Amino acid sequence: MEAPAPVARSRHVLVSALGITQIIAWGSSFYLPAVLAAPIAAQTGWSLASVVAGLSCGLLLAGLVSPITGRLIQRHGGRPILAASSLLLASAHGLMATATAYPIYLLAWLLMGLGMSSGLYDAGFATLGRLYGRDARGAITSLTLFGGFASTVCWPLSAFLVEHEGWRFACLAYAAIHLLVCLPIHLWVLPPPPAAAPRPATGEQKRESASGQMRTRFILLASIQTVAALISSMLSVHLLTLLQLRGVGLTVAVGFGALIGPSQVGARVAEMLIGRNRHHPIWTMMTSVSLLTAGVGLLFVSQTFIAVGLILYGAGNGIYTIARGALPLVLFDPQQYAALMGRLAMPSLIVQAAAPSIGALLLHAGGGNLLLQVLAIAAIGNVALCAGLVSILRR
Repeated sequence: MEAPAPVARSRHVLVSALGITQIIAWGSSFYLPAVLAAPIAAQTGWSLASVVAGLSCGLLLAGLVSPITGRLIQRHGGRPILAASSLLLASAHGLMATATAYPIYLLAWLLMGLGMSSGLYDAGFATLGRLYGRDARGAITSLTLFGGFASTVCWPLSAFLVEHEGWRFACLAYAAIHLLVCLPIHLWVLPPPPAAAPRPATGEQKRESASGQMRTRFILLASIQTVAALISSMLSVHLLTLLQLRGVGLTVAVGFGALIGPSQVGARVAEMLIGRNRHHPIWTMMTSVSLLTAGVGLLFVSQTFIAVGLILYGAGNGIYTIARGALPLVLFDPQQYAALMGRLAMPSLIVQAAAPSIGALLLHAGGGNLLLQVLAIAAIGNVALCAGLVSILRR
């Protein structure tokens, strides 16, 4: 049966509607264990590490299937893929709510991984790129503003549901939200994609030269995104532990951590106001990795400037999300944007799945200083990778 015809094609309506589904998708998947992990462990008797490992399994599967997701969006547009993500996330929450054995719980997270691959930023960016081509940058920036509120909206909601009805009811509630809110939005608001333009004919030698340039650009961009994912994943999981190892009390550490969210959103607003299409998005990426490096560096070298370091880190992380969506639009053929986003997402998501465990090993081996040293070296290396990409573009 065909999906109903879309009721709105205005860019503002479309981005706002997609932003709502992004908040729900992020808040009910990637951010879910932050609130539900402890209650699940307490009620089932599974260890907290085993409960959190479900997210790693989901992210790993999301990374492995992301190239397929990108190709599907390239071929069919975002509407059927995002609608499928609503069904997958709803099914995952329904299965998780009834899980009494750990293998069933892991199966629920594997379903969640399929839903994350087809419903989070990469799928949203690919959908907008497929609809608007090179003009999608503003829409991508606006979408990241919505996504920045996922934890702000869903952490209190999850906590309220868990406190009053338990974690199983919270999962059922999210399943209902995906079916009653996200699925209709994806089916009725998202339009079908425009027909792909035919590729211009080029000579064989020119095609080979362009292919080599594109391969180099792709490797550099994928490397930048993978290193950035490693840094953000490690810090998001281990930040409070790192701060406490440096002598900061838990309450103060939580207060420091709360600086990251507003910094991310503030930086995205600034990029939206002053960036637009006025500068090449490579400079957004360079600014992002430089801010990440400055933030991690301050955390490593000084306990006095922890707040400043986290603000810089949050700002860099915030505009990195914009650069991740906008830069491929101008580096590569926009007609192939959706498929490309799927390929670029694969190594980043796999690293996100492994990063918390790698960070835990580093903490065990050398404490907070070793972990911060590794992160600082990785951040400096990312600046060098980005500089290499700038050099190639200038040539």
